[in-house]
Amino acid sequence: MSAALTQLAALYHGGTPQGVTSVCSAHPLVLRAALRHGHQTGATVLIEATCNQVNHRGGYTGMRPADFVALVHDLAAQEGCARENIVLGGDHLGPNPWRKQPVEAAMGEAEAMMKAYVSAGFRKIHLDASMGCAGEPLGLDDETTANRAAQLARVAEETARRQGLEPPIYIIGTEVPPPGGADHLISEIVPTSPDAARKTFAVHRETFARLGLSEAFERVIGLVVQPGVEFGNQNVVAYQPTAARDLVGILKETPSVVFEAHSTDYQGAEPLRQLVQDGFAILKVGPELTFVLREAFYALDLIASDLLPDYGNRPLFCAMEELMLEAPGYWESHYHGDYAEQRVLRHYSLSDRLRYYWTDPKAQAAVSRLIEALRGQSVPQPLFWQHMPAGSRFSNAPLDPEDLVIWRVMECLKTYHGACVSHH
Repeated sequence: MSAALTQLAALYHGGTPQGVTSVCSAHPLVLRAALRHGHQTGATVLIEATCNQVNHRGGYTGMRPADFVALVHDLAAQEGCARENIVLGGDHLGPNPWRKQPVEAAMGEAEAMMKAYVSAGFRKIHLDASMGCAGEPLGLDDETTANRAAQLARVAEETARRQGLEPPIYIIGTEVPPPGGADHLISEIVPTSPDAARKTFAVHRETFARLGLSEAFERVIGLVVQPGVEFGNQNVVAYQPTAARDLVGILKETPSVVFEAHSTDYQGAEPLRQLVQDGFAILKVGPELTFVLREAFYALDLIASDLLPDYGNRPLFCAMEELMLEAPGYWESHYHGDYAEQRVLRHYSLSDRLRYYWTDPKAQAAVSRLIEALRGQSVPQPLFWQHMPAGSRFSNAPLDPEDLVIWRVMECLKTYHGACVSHH
């Protein structure tokens, strides 16, 4: 099941680097697109949930780990995607959602979450206990982080053993930007220093050994580092192989691991290919997938406004705007500027904080109304040329709006897939 992941280091060190796309989203249409793409290509479908999205208390999606697994398996059955090709991952599993509590309480919650993830069938576990809890500094030193990561790994190991499950594979390290991208205009991102990456790996290895977890450490397949890629609200910092050369050099010293790269959204084909060539074998993408989903929905909203006299003027857009203004919690600390600037960011920011609103009943009602209005309609080609030129293949025939949205997300996944296959 996770053979594709456990072989990444050997492939890289053997001179035939390959990659795996990690889909970080809980939106059913994004998940469906990933599974449909997996069915069509036969590639491993790696789907990850974060500690904030999905946890033993429900996370912001309202899903516990077992609920998320059930959703993925249900969609996989509908899409004809073989279960053995699916790997589920837990991202940033640690005390982050509870970091305002004292450390004992926060780590207690993290342990309960870890049990729930492993029991539900998540195999790829990113151990991340790098953030300070109540009364602690914001970021912790390597030793404290590694101790807490080992504490969580022990829970994962015991849970898998008790339930007769395959033992987990692990990712360590956390050279990550704020979840969901940066808030400001960024011009340059400095890659992780080779010494910092070296130290993270060494301290974790020593800590695991000291605590009798050496066997678990042998299943660490990846180290999270910052390759020098990021996106802000309105711009993208592309991968520069020369800037990351020293960092990439340390992989020679750690033949058992590859790098995991977060925030690779919007990089495009060539930078993604270069990342995989350089040993950043696990490419995480999330906001870009819901960004193109929103792009497709908004194009259909405009098409329906132009095509159907009784549909109204962009009702989906208006519903999302209303929702975000009523409940600004997910965006207001991230989007700055005057009213007009914030309005553009609410809908079109690359960090796509609009994705938090799709589960709201109001949003779901507006989406359903759009899909029902256009289902089976024949859309004239000039309307696609106007609002979504790439989608004009769907013109002049009865439309399935959900198929169009899934296709748009799959186009994005194809770019990743192309970067991940071996180029020799």
